[in-house]
Amino acid sequence: MLLAYRAALASPRIRACAIEATEFPTLADSLDVRSVPRIVVNGVPQWDGAVPERVFVKRILAAATDRRPRVDSRE
Repeated sequence: MLLAYRAALASPRIRACAIEATEFPTLADSLDVRSVPRIVVNGVPQWDGAVPERVFVKRILAAATDRRPRVDSRE
């Protein structure tokens, strides 16, 4: 979540929020939360788990522009 919050602070076009899945089970179910963090962009779940900052930014940009990042073995 720290990376999401940092991205939101850096850009007015990004919003970040954390939702406690055990307190909001209906929302967690609707987003198919199975592990955390669950990254959702524009209402669409994108990936689960923490990633390095460089990978996070690459994936966020790809999701926001509706492009899938190329698989890179260096991620």
